[in-house]
Amino acid sequence: MDPGRRQVRVGGATLELLAERALHWPDAGLVAVADLHWGKTETFQRHGIPLPMGVLEDDLARLSSLLTSTRACRLLLLGDLVHTREGLTPTLVQRLAAWRRTHADVELVLLRGNHDRKAGPLPSRWNLVEHEDHLEEGPFRFTHHPAPVPGRYVWAGHLHPMARLSSGGERLRLPCFHVGPEVGVLPAFSAFTGGLDVVRRPGERVFALAGPSIIEV
Repeated sequence: MDPGRRQVRVGGATLELLAERALHWPDAGLVAVADLHWGKTETFQRHGIPLPMGVLEDDLARLSSLLTSTRACRLLLLGDLVHTREGLTPTLVQRLAAWRRTHADVELVLLRGNHDRKAGPLPSRWNLVEHEDHLEEGPFRFTHHPAPVPGRYVWAGHLHPMARLSSGGERLRLPCFHVGPEVGVLPAFSAFTGGLDVVRRPGERVFALAGPSIIEV
């Protein structure tokens, strides 16, 4: 078994939870990620808070690797692709346009989140297909805010779920997938985010991300 993949059966379909912080639906040729918050570093820097660069390059490298390994023809962005309008510097916009050209054969679909709406129109050079709220396909609704919908299983982001683990006096806090009976929440794709601790209730599953591995806890 690949330690970086875990299969889940939801809505009559088999999907993969990936250690790369992504959801893979092989039968649909689709990968979904959430909460990239592009421009967050730039936003902080503009407010006089010095932060190390490299977050964006790490995200783009992981996205490229993900698209290559899954051979997905569609990438769903489950909201909060960008952090703020002021973070969309000319350098950032140009870098992302260049990255987009290297994956011109992949359809990028954005389900707008609260940060995206505040940021306003996004650069046309990014070649995005944008939906104001959600996309329904097969048994699923893909969206940003996690809320149950009758007749559909919802995949969402927004909460940046985190799992707390402890053993022998040691404690860890790791990003995770939180998969409930009606709603599944993806971890934030960007490592430069906070998170909400999850509490597992009956009927729910939690999959923590530990480096290249994904483990059910």
